[in-house]
Amino acid sequence: MLDKYFEDVEVGSIAVSRGRTITEADIVMFSAFSGDWYPLHTDKEYAANTMFGQRIAHGMLVLSVGTGLVTMEPGVVLAFYGMDKLRFTNPTFIGDTIRVETEVLEKKDKDSFGVITVKQEIKNQRDQVCCTAILKVAVNKKGTF
Repeated sequence: MLDKYFEDVEVGSIAVSRGRTITEADIVMFSAFSGDWYPLHTDKEYAANTMFGQRIAHGMLVLSVGTGLVTMEPGVVLAFYGMDKLRFTNPTFIGDTIRVETEVLEKKDKDSFGVITVKQEIKNQRDQVCCTAILKVAVNKKGTF
């Protein structure tokens, strides 16, 4: 979806990404990179006594992996433009496979580029929405770079 120039994107179009399984290594690496060692993510015994009953992936890890699953074409995507209404609605557990469903909500012409507004839902293998947000992405028009 973010592999098309502004003129070629259609409001209402929907794209579904491939899936990716969240691993314990993902959580450890994300904790090391971000410095977020909160025990809900990293301490098996602590997490067992929470409402989730086990460790869960960091919300920002799920969002980051979801970003990587969306097809983006260099030269088409200029930059991330913003995010609204971010919510983490279900936990993502070690071993869950997530995918991203993206729907184009709006297009705005900004003269030399365009802004595409999409609703993004990150879902697990049980078709539960784990993360949802409204994203805005700056994209090129044809003939620009």
